[in-house]
Amino acid sequence: MPIVDIDGISTHYVVDGSGPPLLMFSPGGFDSSLESWRTVGVYRRLGLLDRLTQDYTCITFDRRESGQSGGRVERLTWAGYVAQAVGLLDHLDVDRAHVMGGCVGCSTALALAVARPDRVRSTVLYSPAGGVKYRRKQQVRFAEHLAFVREHGLQGVVDLVGEVGAGFSADPRVGPWNSVLRGSDEFARTYAGLDPERYALLVEATSRLMFDRDTVPGVEPEDLLRLDVPALIVPGQDESHAPSAARYLQECLLVVDYWDVPVAEQTAKTAPSRILDFLDGR
Repeated sequence: MPIVDIDGISTHYVVDGSGPPLLMFSPGGFDSSLESWRTVGVYRRLGLLDRLTQDYTCITFDRRESGQSGGRVERLTWAGYVAQAVGLLDHLDVDRAHVMGGCVGCSTALALAVARPDRVRSTVLYSPAGGVKYRRKQQVRFAEHLAFVREHGLQGVVDLVGEVGAGFSADPRVGPWNSVLRGSDEFARTYAGLDPERYALLVEATSRLMFDRDTVPGVEPEDLLRLDVPALIVPGQDESHAPSAARYLQECLLVVDYWDVPVAEQTAKTAPSRILDFLDGR
């Protein structure tokens, strides 16, 4: 099980396939583990990894605070997710890679392209998360977690995490550090001893600053308008992946290939082929 330490946080990753490198930002919200490419939503039926690894070296990983990666109790930021990605590319001696995001992974893929365009050859943005209902849903999750903390304390969160297997998206009470709590007794002891009021401040700040708009979070429109990294956009069509989010990116980005196909027509036959056609031309 490959694991690398990036800025004091362990990152679990897998490299599979052959060909040019493709760094993949997992779907799954705050439960963005590398398995999500095969188990979550639309990706469960598309078989993207199996097809993409035939032509590309796919780098998948558990986002910090997800899966088997570690974490740290601090205000979570898109910049922090970008730092993890850059650290992984450095560890693997990859100078430039194609990047692909699914769901909320699109936000980090774009944030990486904006921060380090020299490291990104192109971006595939599959079903980008965004929209007013998505923003409200995320903020409600954080509010529900803090309500549980105020009633039961941080030790109560640790105890609950030990009783249930759900992640933050399925059970907001467990909070965004639930997978790290399950994986490390030392982390759980430290977490339970934190000052609840200071903890509440960083959780509130994470919610307010990460999900501060009714479009795609994580990147400013002025930065997108200047970004000349080629992008393929594949729209979603539900409350967490509003079509308006994909159209917003189409409006902002300079070099765009927009696959205007309903989700029902995004199949295991059509979707991998469309992605490969785009990547092969870059």
